[in-house]
Amino acid sequence: MKTPILAALSALATIAALPSPSHAQDLIGRNRVGLPDAPKTLTFRLTSYDLYSSDPATKEAFERLFSEFISERPDWKIETQLQTGNIGQEQARLLQQTQGGRGPDCAMIDSSQLALFKETGVLRPMNAVFSDEDVADLFPFVRDAVTNEDGDVLAWWWFTDLRVLYRDTSLIPDAPQTWAEVEAAALAAAEAGREGILINGGRWEGTAFDWLANFWAQGGRLVDESGAPIFAEGENREKFLAAIRYYDGLVDSGAAPARITSITDYDAFTAAAAASSAAMFVGGNWQYGQLRTTLPTDRFANWEVSELPGPTADQRATGTGGWSIAALSDDPEKAALCGEIAKEIYAGPGNAAQGLLPTSASIYTEYDAYDGPEFELFAEALENGVARPGAAVYPEISNQIQILLGNVLSGTQEPEEALDAAATAVEAAYARQ
Repeated sequence: MKTPILAALSALATIAALPSPSHAQDLIGRNRVGLPDAPKTLTFRLTSYDLYSSDPATKEAFERLFSEFISERPDWKIETQLQTGNIGQEQARLLQQTQGGRGPDCAMIDSSQLALFKETGVLRPMNAVFSDEDVADLFPFVRDAVTNEDGDVLAWWWFTDLRVLYRDTSLIPDAPQTWAEVEAAALAAAEAGREGILINGGRWEGTAFDWLANFWAQGGRLVDESGAPIFAEGENREKFLAAIRYYDGLVDSGAAPARITSITDYDAFTAAAAASSAAMFVGGNWQYGQLRTTLPTDRFANWEVSELPGPTADQRATGTGGWSIAALSDDPEKAALCGEIAKEIYAGPGNAAQGLLPTSASIYTEYDAYDGPEFELFAEALENGVARPGAAVYPEISNQIQILLGNVLSGTQEPEEALDAAATAVEAAYARQ
């Protein structure tokens, strides 16, 4: 045990060792972290959401984290490469370059593409960094995504998001537990002059992703182990149709307004809450903070979140997104450094700096940023999280779901006809691969 004097000296030494803001700037360049003449180099392809964020507070937080990290490794410099916002195009380019031996040593990989990278065999184990305890602490869907059959850690999925049900408790005091309860509560709110429930229904990825939770809650599968589409076959077909009819029934009954077919932005839900026009909506976890800052305190107090209902109270799922970090280099030292970046900068400190949902249960108790009761709900809901399949045909599946829902909700097609058309289009896309 340290004496008070020794403890104070130790604390001062620690503070002195941390890079000052000016030193941090010296270590952070437009495409470099570390000293320019460092003998070892790691190339890292990342997104523009953290170290190079347009938000000053986020940028400053990550500059500090990266500076502290590289100061402890003076032999290394990190050459950074920025991805554009076109996720599909960027991830396809990353995979192609890696397969051709021209990829970076370490990279951010979108969670929806992670399975595809695993299948192609380009990811390198980072077992030297992540312990069995680290892996066990991950949420189940994350654990399955980042490891292989041998237990190797092939990536570290460092943050996620999820969809939940928001409701105004002044109109709907009890959280609906099933699809039927959602419709009943929304209809009662509509009779009181509000829009019962808002959901994404326009032509964009959010519509497909949010709706898929209803398919997954029944155990539905979009593709098989080989990546072939199977959503329109056998039991999957019936589950798919049941989920379509759920949304269709909300519109037909008046529980959801017809205008949902034009909603292509989660901001529409926040705006509706601010205008006191909607009683419920299916939205992202990040919107809780938006409501807190948008609504007057007394009105915000009326809004609560709950898990997405399923066909029964025991059938639950929520779509999960987010980014992972993976090593693409055959050099074990570089693979380990990539893992250390994920573990020491992003998973934990990076989560808290941005308020992003961690994928490890213990992080929720480590940081004050997750003290709110809503985070307990988010952590519980993540136990039922489902990631989009990393199959190459997924983008076309999503595209056809968007078209299908638009046609059914607008009344131009019946569910069975719309599903058959979607399946035909997806099969054709799969055959072209």
